[in-house]
Amino acid sequence: MRIRVMSIEDYDEVYQLWTSTEGMGMRSLDDSPAGIEKFLRRNPTTNYVAQIENRIIGVILCGHDGRRGYIYHTAVRPDFRGKGIGKALVKAAASALRLEGINKVALVVFAANDLGNKFWESIGFIKRSDLMYRNLSINDMNV
Repeated sequence: MRIRVMSIEDYDEVYQLWTSTEGMGMRSLDDSPAGIEKFLRRNPTTNYVAQIENRIIGVILCGHDGRRGYIYHTAVRPDFRGKGIGKALVKAAASALRLEGINKVALVVFAANDLGNKFWESIGFIKRSDLMYRNLSINDMNV
């Protein structure tokens, strides 16, 4: 297995992995080729794919705002889960964030995503009971 920085050329294969992974929340504009390309340009060193024989089997989308790191859309193909690939992707992203001076990383997981929540807890991410997540859609086209 090889882990490398994600590029926009990976989009089709990565998008297929995201949309076939239960528990993912995809947005029409943010997760379009243009939206992901914009994200990758803003965060060129913190997004990774895991490959076996030129086949993408895992992905992590990660970036920061200069203060806090954020992990989005992490997925591993079901037939490769339980082999440390997700953990290796998180480690790569966290190391890249650390090199950019970021000291903390956060993420959002759907409450009903049991598999995802178990994974994040297993690698040390804690559930915050003192916060309430809120959002506001400012573009009705981003469904």
